[in-house]
Amino acid sequence: MNKLLTITLLLIAIVFNANAQQTDITKVLKFTNDNYDMGKIAFGKPTEFTVSIENISASPVILTNVQVGCGCTTPKFTANSVIAPGAIATVVLGFNGSAIGNFTKSATLFFNDNMVKTVSFHGEGIQQ
Repeated sequence: MNKLLTITLLLIAIVFNANAQQTDITKVLKFTNDNYDMGKIAFGKPTEFTVSIENISASPVILTNVQVGCGCTTPKFTANSVIAPGAIATVVLGFNGSAIGNFTKSATLFFNDNMVKTVSFHGEGIQQ
């Protein structure tokens, strides 16, 4: 009886895992500035850059959320915005400049169909 229960639970887990498979994001979306180099920035001087997201598929895609890696990064985006086929959406990422020396920061973009993309930016904070 325990073997039957174990096998049944295993099969249920496999089915749920198969349904939760992620779509290959590179076949659906094309990103620009997803690893952005800010270069040298003045310490304490806020700056921002734009990540462009082009829908290269035949179906609409929904940008559901953007989570940043720390409080020094601020995202600007429209939640649950639909990106039509061929259209381009943008996410603006702001950085408050609170670094001296080399830094690397990231943000994670969430889309429908379990698609996730982590974008990053890096640079060097300098004292002026």
